[in-house]
Amino acid sequence: MNPYSMLQTIRRAADIEWWKYTGDYTCERPRTVRPPCNPSCKCSRIAHMTLDSAALGIRIAQARTDAGQTQAQLAATAGLDRSAVAKIETGARGVSALELARLAQAVGQRVEWLLEDGPAAVVSHRIRRDSESTAATIDRELERLARDVEFVAEQNGALPLPAREPWQVPSSTEDAERLAARVRVELGLDPEQAVHRVVETLAPLGFLVFVEELGPDAADGATVLLERGAVSLVNGTGQRGRRRLTAAHELAHFLVADDYTVDWRVSERATSDQAEALFDRFARAFLLPPEGLRSSWSSVAGDGLRAAAVQVASHFQVDMATLARRLVEIDVLSASEANSIHGIRTTRADIIDFNLLVPYELEQDTLPRAYERAVLSLYRGERISAERALDLLRGRYTSEDLPPLPAAREDELWSILL
Repeated sequence: MNPYSMLQTIRRAADIEWWKYTGDYTCERPRTVRPPCNPSCKCSRIAHMTLDSAALGIRIAQARTDAGQTQAQLAATAGLDRSAVAKIETGARGVSALELARLAQAVGQRVEWLLEDGPAAVVSHRIRRDSESTAATIDRELERLARDVEFVAEQNGALPLPAREPWQVPSSTEDAERLAARVRVELGLDPEQAVHRVVETLAPLGFLVFVEELGPDAADGATVLLERGAVSLVNGTGQRGRRRLTAAHELAHFLVADDYTVDWRVSERATSDQAEALFDRFARAFLLPPEGLRSSWSSVAGDGLRAAAVQVASHFQVDMATLARRLVEIDVLSASEANSIHGIRTTRADIIDFNLLVPYELEQDTLPRAYERAVLSLYRGERISAERALDLLRGRYTSEDLPPLPAAREDELWSILL
């Protein structure tokens, strides 16, 4: 075997064996093989952790509870006795690396979740949250995203997560309108401009929006602050206009530095919740700026109420309920006139007749481009393996989608063996 083939074989074996036998799904080693405890290796092997058995047991029990499993079910899935699981959870029994890997897989978590604290806001929320909370699904997914983003940000300075000072929480509708206008100016949007490509528009703020299909019974969205920036998860089950409104609502939480929020039925909540109602107002003002909406509506009002609503809703990419409410807020229509808009549905004929925009935005399983670029940069730089890259890209890529890596140099072989 020539040196080049030998090196590639060693590289592949190193990646496979490291993951398979240590259960270390988060260890990020360069593809050039190095001794396991090299200081440059950022990993979470049990040997490197100061977590004691009792604390580890508590985390395993929490993960099992979140997964809705009994000790017997977890034991059967992980290939352990129920008594062993009970002892592990109380800290009376230690756990090997292989057992920990099987336990993590059985509860649908990564090994790192059991060994390391997540972002501070996530830990705080987990402590406050009822273990039977219906928000458990979105909580789990949001924590995984937050951990992934923090890891990538630590490894790659190209991921834009700037530090920000929190803005004042709005206390009136006027404040909410001003907050929306202020962030639009920061983003370089004209007063009349529609916000297209929401995910990419908001990323420079350090606000990373992900979309996943969580089902109709899950929350609309949730956001967690990181040390820098924030991660927001939008439920991709609803209609596109609602998803855009949810993303804008979550942006308000980020701007005022709410550490952890879960939002249900955005814009449909009780008006007694003033803070959330004002964030809804912010979201509508952000997506439907008053100058732009008035101008757009007046330009098509002569076509009739239905035709005008269809065209304007398409231009600003909002649902009819949001459009109707906003037209009343800025005194373009009366409440009775706006009520007629709620029942309007855009048809295929409308798309043809009015040459409407049909965007591909905030679709299910959306990743921010900035995040994708950062992960691919780590892979190209051989900072992470292909398996880890695919994991960070959350199943949106296959191995064939990853970029080719540069050919190995012969001198690398000697640096490994010497």
